[in-house]
Amino acid sequence: MPYYVYYVTTLADSNQKSLEPIETFDSFKAARNLARERRAELAGNEGRDCRLIFAKNQVEAEKLLSAPREERVVGED
Repeated sequence: MPYYVYYVTTLADSNQKSLEPIETFDSFKAARNLARERRAELAGNEGRDCRLIFAKNQVEAEKLLSAPREERVVGED
């Protein structure tokens, strides 16, 4: 399965995510390095992030990135 690198922009007024594919990799290290470089370029840019996702195809990657994440509960076991 390939690794996908995306720009993810969260729209403040609707809390929806806008996804912009950057590149696809077969190697985790190459994908990780690109994601780290792009994150460094985006430093200080509120609402926009660079995300790395492992998925079967681009449709699944976008579905996973668009799904709302559950809030983490700290200190509760």
